[in-house]
Amino acid sequence: MTVITRPVQNRRDLKKFIAFPFEIYRKNPFWVPPLRKGLRETLDQARNPAYETCDAELWLAYQNGKVVGRVAGIINHRLNSYTGKRQARFGWIDFVEDFEVCQELLATVADWARRQRCESLHGPLGFNDLDPSGMLVEGFGQPGTMATIYNYAYYPEYLERLGFQKEVDWVEYQIIAPKEIPPQIDQFAERIARQNGLQMINLKSRSEILKYARGVFDLFQETYKVLYGFVPLSSSQVDDVVAKYFAYIQPDYVALVADEEGNLVAFGITMPSLTGALQRSKGRLLPFGWWHFYRALRWCRVVDFYLIGVKPELQGKGVPALILNHLGHKFLEKGILYAESNPELEDNRRVQTQWKFFERHQHKRRRCYFKYL
Repeated sequence: MTVITRPVQNRRDLKKFIAFPFEIYRKNPFWVPPLRKGLRETLDQARNPAYETCDAELWLAYQNGKVVGRVAGIINHRLNSYTGKRQARFGWIDFVEDFEVCQELLATVADWARRQRCESLHGPLGFNDLDPSGMLVEGFGQPGTMATIYNYAYYPEYLERLGFQKEVDWVEYQIIAPKEIPPQIDQFAERIARQNGLQMINLKSRSEILKYARGVFDLFQETYKVLYGFVPLSSSQVDDVVAKYFAYIQPDYVALVADEEGNLVAFGITMPSLTGALQRSKGRLLPFGWWHFYRALRWCRVVDFYLIGVKPELQGKGVPALILNHLGHKFLEKGILYAESNPELEDNRRVQTQWKFFERHQHKRRRCYFKYL
């Protein structure tokens, strides 16, 4: 049956683009829907400041008049200027179990990218590092998180049939919360703080977190710039992220480290897992979805790690142990059972070493693919 692709041209098309995965994952217990309002704003050129430095197109695939797939094509000009390469990205890709649909979607993106004089196509990736990245290749029987992509096992199989190759992998860990913090861990954290002249910043309210938001993102840009796919965020993009997500962040789930002069030198940001809230609300805050989010934020047994960063000159000096020890005590008080690491580059040994004090197991793997055009 013939497959055709059509660009998203209006609000009605965008609604179909956002709604499509809700159809194919309707009975899947592991898929975590996005917050619909947030995704709508991300894909809206008038509301997402990433469009200041990106070109993007969205397409829907149709078969016999029915939507059977979707995909976004993105060219991040800031990234290409930063790397000196001509790359395009594909993201937000979903399709029914039909190879022809996948083939047509990616051919559409590839043709568009060639017309923009791009030399390669990479994905799944978003506009920047804070958008969900990487196609799941292991862990299909594990629930996703708010920050990650879930997909069926036939997705990577189809991409590889089309000649896409592995570029990088991210791994994810489930980290079991300890029933107690051994005294030697407390002593080690105290020694790290003393040797490096560091102190934990005492946070009591969300308003205090917001005061440090700009410093967190300045440090984020400084520490993450050496990692795969890093895209420098503009000032307006930082403001957008803070406005969208910092409202959910609670003081007990954040660790900020300062030097003797009070300058921010390291941070760790976690959140109560919103997996169940997103599933039960079907990605909607209104009219009653907010109640599921309220409960998830108030009474949780699982946390998600989002960002950890340490100033480059302090890396390799045990500072993550200071962050994890601080958070570990908070998790004990709240009865947390385990944490999701969220994606970490498989060759980022420094990050993975930070879990050495905890019982853990790697349970998911996701991949960025690429193909020369």
